[in-house]
Amino acid sequence: MNIKKHIPNFLTCCNLLCGVIGIQLVVGLSFDFAYLNYGLNGAIVCVILACVFDFLDGFVARLLKVSSQIGKELDSMADMVSFGVLPGFMMFQMTFSAVSDELVSINSDNVFLNYGACIAFLAFLIPVFSALRLAKFNIDTRQSESFIGVPTPANTLFIAGLAYIYTQENNFLSFFVSPISLVVLSVVLSYLLVAELPLIALKFKNFGWPDNKMRYVLIISCIVLLAILNFTATPLIIILYIILSLIENKLNATNGSNNA
Repeated sequence: MNIKKHIPNFLTCCNLLCGVIGIQLVVGLSFDFAYLNYGLNGAIVCVILACVFDFLDGFVARLLKVSSQIGKELDSMADMVSFGVLPGFMMFQMTFSAVSDELVSINSDNVFLNYGACIAFLAFLIPVFSALRLAKFNIDTRQSESFIGVPTPANTLFIAGLAYIYTQENNFLSFFVSPISLVVLSVVLSYLLVAELPLIALKFKNFGWPDNKMRYVLIISCIVLLAILNFTATPLIIILYIILSLIENKLNATNGSNNA
């Protein structure tokens, strides 16, 4: 038996396992909100490990020159769990807890107002749109060398960054995890997964500044932000990624018009 061809699939299964464990940590161990921070911190570790395995399975497959149709299908299913279902549950738990705390703080005994916590279920738009994103990516030939719409791992890292901020006290980015912010972000992040938004691909055809200035700005900014803010910087990095992509798209459109 050729063991080499199974190594990428093994790494993909490790990605899937991280996603399943992360869901259990968020839902099972933190069903009592007193343990929510513990569950979210464990899920953050699972997200990071899942991203590492997601990178390695493709890298190893190219390195060993092995690929298969089952590997492609398995990768999508693993991504759906780790970068679709898991972030959906993370966002739901944060939103439900934040909204409930807000209602308690105003001493609400209005049954209709208390049902406002149900808006946390908007977080489950994230798994739905992640599924649409992954299905679209598999058949969209335009995304062979770049991305259109925010990739599911990037979206999940954004949410993991929110979870990290949520577990910290007196974080200067705490406005990101206010009840209204979390509800709005659930909708916005879901939309960005399937938006017709070309994003910078970190694939270098050459290393010259003119062709890669936005990539270099992004990489340098990531290093600086991570050095200063640690994992708290993750949401800011994803936002910067989108902004730089919009700027590059605008510049490319302008240059195209000038050359026409």
